[in-house]
Amino acid sequence: MSSIFLRGVRDGIPIAMGYYAVAFSLGIIAGNAGICALAGFAGSFFTRASAGEYGVYTLVAASAAYAEVVGMSLVTNLRYLLMSTALSQKFGEGVSLLKRVLVSLCVTDEIFGISIAYPGKLAPAYTFGAALVSTVFWASGTASGIIAGDVLPANVVSALSVALYGMFLAIIIPPSRKDRAVGMAVVASFFLSGMCAVMPVVSELSGGTRTIFLTIIISAAAAVCKPVGNDEYGD
Repeated sequence: MSSIFLRGVRDGIPIAMGYYAVAFSLGIIAGNAGICALAGFAGSFFTRASAGEYGVYTLVAASAAYAEVVGMSLVTNLRYLLMSTALSQKFGEGVSLLKRVLVSLCVTDEIFGISIAYPGKLAPAYTFGAALVSTVFWASGTASGIIAGDVLPANVVSALSVALYGMFLAIIIPPSRKDRAVGMAVVASFFLSGMCAVMPVVSELSGGTRTIFLTIIISAAAAVCKPVGNDEYGD
């Protein structure tokens, strides 16, 4: 069992290194929102979701209501429910319910990727090892970004704060170029976000509430207009 755990740690190290760099930029944004390093470390340790945490820190900076923060987290992190369901099919019959739940709490996009690719039945120890090292680096990166934001010159902090937006662009541009439906959804999100910011009544809603509604509406419309068939998953 220990060898499987160490294998997970080994496979998780490249993920951890990438996590640290992204989380550092996230920490700059968290620091601007008034989050301390200890709170940032704890938040990232238990959340591990760049888009979700960014949304939360943005809402915190805007003094949003707790309901908006919870709603934002649920919408942006809903995909992990689907990933956890998929991983549940990889376990052997002897895996306890507790271990299944713990594995689901370890799921991120990258951890899911290496876990679903694990040969044969998935050993929970493998996911635990990969999640442990990557989580520590992710949380440490956030805390480091917050600390750096307190000591670096204002112009440097301002420059670093836009690095996370670059990551988001790197995420959405390749699939947008590959799939026209995804590209149209991205364009629609930009257009409708701008429209909602100036439209009567809608513009009076907080930014977090508008984002939640637009995410649900655009994703639902895309699912209805361009459903994903089984063949696109390789089945």
